Amino acid sequence: MTLKRWTAFLVLIMYLGLILRSTSIVGMSISVFIILGLASLWKKYSVKGVIYERKFLYMRAFPGEQFPVSIEVENRKLLPLSWLRIVDPWPRVIAPQEEERLTLSHINEMGYLNHVFSLLWYQRISRKYDLLHRKRGVYKIGPALLETGDLFGLYNERRQAGTIDHITVFPKLLPIPNVEIQAENPFGDKRSRRRIFEDPNLSIGMREYHPEDSFRHIHWPATARTGQVQVKVFQPTSERVLMLCLNVSTYLRYWEGVYPELLEYLLEVAASLASQGIHNGYRVGIISNGCLNNSDQPFRIPAGRSPQQLGYLLEALAGVSPVVVAPFERFLLREVPRVPYGATLIILTAIYTDELAETILRLKKHERQISLISVAEEPPDNNIGVPNMHFPFHTPDIYKVANLLPNSEEEG
Repeated sequence: MTLKRWTAFLVLIMYLGLILRSTSIVGMSISVFIILGLASLWKKYSVKGVIYERKFLYMRAFPGEQFPVSIEVENRKLLPLSWLRIVDPWPRVIAPQEEERLTLSHINEMGYLNHVFSLLWYQRISRKYDLLHRKRGVYKIGPALLETGDLFGLYNERRQAGTIDHITVFPKLLPIPNVEIQAENPFGDKRSRRRIFEDPNLSIGMREYHPEDSFRHIHWPATARTGQVQVKVFQPTSERVLMLCLNVSTYLRYWEGVYPELLEYLLEVAASLASQGIHNGYRVGIISNGCLNNSDQPFRIPAGRSPQQLGYLLEALAGVSPVVVAPFERFLLREVPRVPYGATLIILTAIYTDELAETILRLKKHERQISLISVAEEPPDNNIGVPNMHFPFHTPDIYKVANLLPNSEEEG
């Protein structure tokens, strides 16, 4: 019952006490009115000035790593809090090392990190936990729900507090063999000692015209000034660009569903290749027919060599969802023309089909540098004339025993 409704009732009791000339009834009604007034004011200001914060040491990690998190609550007002309950939604895969600290939730793979405090004026309390990052993904934490009330326990007040934090768990990096990639591609923006191809955007001087020179390279102002035909001399260039073409399909028909363990292994290999390429001095990018969390479009990370590029690539791979938005062959034919010409394309797939082989042959006709990496249990047929490597995914024994996968008995 609200204070306004209590007021009308207490006024009626007080009037009855005055008629009956009963000081006890009048005193009781006044006392109850004062208590209700204090409780109402306490409720109004109880959650104001309460600050809830999570302080993470790192917001990104690899599976199996542990980092501390500090939970801080502060009461920034003169009014003390006799009790304060905090319910913070928390994913179980990045929960504290002692999983029992999370209570059950109606949401799958979610729990609640609960705290109950009693805070004096301008008091701050902190709790520390060691978070264990158990599984790849991008996870949302918060917002927390604060619940408190008055000293008499008559009213409760709730509000959301704290920011929404996102924790990224990268795919695990595997110790894969070094992938042999063409050392230099003849087009790009990296200066080369060998004068094989020249970049028409980087002019370094001029010289006299030779019969084999193109008329497009004639330097007309210099020709007019000197009276002799002059042509531009360009800077020879080469570039080390590596573009990962990731097929997230784990079944022959992408609408049949997803094989979670195979998808995770595929992403781990992709992350390992991206890390290897960055450390070998390549500009690395990714295109994929999968989509990221909270998205329904395939993603594309342009090739780059900045110090943050590896973080961007791993963060994108961490957020890959099991949703496939397009057949890989059709996706390649649409996206490869946007890739810088001369880049090395590494096609990473768990499904190798005749349609994919035909697509690779079509791309080769356009002078694309292509390498194929398969993670299927059986190596791909080496009849398309491109370098290929095989990093097989081994089916877990539980699936072999249950005979859930086709040809599982052939695995030795």
